[in-house]
Amino acid sequence: MKKSLLSIEEDSPAAQVRRRFFSDWTAVTGLSLIVLMLAVAVFAPLLANSLPLLVIANGSISFPFFPALFSTDSPEIFVEKTFNFFLFYLPLAGIAAFCMKRRNFHWKPIVYLLLALIVALPFLLFSPRPDRTNWKEKAQEIRREGGTVIFPPVAYGPFETGGTPYAKPSLEHPAGVDHAGRDVMARMIYGARVSTAVGFLATLISLIIGTFMGLFTGYKGGKTDLIVMRFVEIVICFPTFLLLLILMSIMLDYGSRQSILLVILVIGFTGGWPGLCRLVRGETLKQRSLPYIAAAETLGVPVRRILFVHILPNVSGPIFVTFTFDIAGAILAESSLSFLGFGVQDPAASWGELLRQAFPDPLTYWHLTLWPGLAIFLAVCAFNFAGEGLRKAVSPK
Repeated sequence: MKKSLLSIEEDSPAAQVRRRFFSDWTAVTGLSLIVLMLAVAVFAPLLANSLPLLVIANGSISFPFFPALFSTDSPEIFVEKTFNFFLFYLPLAGIAAFCMKRRNFHWKPIVYLLLALIVALPFLLFSPRPDRTNWKEKAQEIRREGGTVIFPPVAYGPFETGGTPYAKPSLEHPAGVDHAGRDVMARMIYGARVSTAVGFLATLISLIIGTFMGLFTGYKGGKTDLIVMRFVEIVICFPTFLLLLILMSIMLDYGSRQSILLVILVIGFTGGWPGLCRLVRGETLKQRSLPYIAAAETLGVPVRRILFVHILPNVSGPIFVTFTFDIAGAILAESSLSFLGFGVQDPAASWGELLRQAFPDPLTYWHLTLWPGLAIFLAVCAFNFAGEGLRKAVSPK
């Protein structure tokens, strides 16, 4: 009996999709790069920080970087604290999942929710003053006295100045220095947070709008379908990036600070939701004509249950594929806006903003062209590779 159940599970549609996905080396490569990008974004304070990770002096142990996780110098406080929250939450959630799996625990969502609330409380209630100690000089004194000071691999913060402007890569600054004397590698690492936040959140907004409108219009049909689809066609007629530039320039003219949240909202509401809406509508029309929908309507099943319980799972494959491709487009859009000066503004770290600094002379400032350009290229290729692999796995024919 156990063998038969195991064989059924292995031959399920989800198992077949996973098997086809992981058998494609390009899809696995893309997924590996995505995981690496997410890991860099979440664990950025452990990779680049001017504060030591560990100090052992006079028989005491301290962690100077720890209080700074709850109070950041970044102008994008929401994004920084959100990623710092995940820095605590993900390991704890992994440990909780391991323990609950061994004990066959049946209340996992409630445990995860309570754990998230407990971890979030310090970020909401605790806001220490920023540490202004010059730890590089103090570290030398501690080491002379026989103590131990351990810095992250990149011992500079993304906003710390002090290097020679436009200095080329060296042992002290492996990726060079930008126009303000800040370490490029540190800003590259924290720039991954901007690209990840914009990519996922903006695409999520677009996905929610496109999926809801596509499901509703495809199921209702009639005048509702006619009116909504004409509106979608009007939106599609506008060049997306030109519309982005116009909206962001209007915000800038009215004195609005170009924060990451504003960029996310603008890209999300002007992104790929019209195309997704048309795709979901077409798939919904196919499902609408099948007998199981007629049976559900005959039994008096509410419309919202038909849409989100019966139809949505059957059209989710193309939605996930489109979501993966659109993340790459959102990352590229944010980098382009920042490069043109309409996106995330200095001093916030962004790959597009670093590219902009090299614009006066790209060959002379090659280190400000190479590393951000390579990061954007790899991020876009990673999501495109993963999306293509997912597309082949969902529809192998």
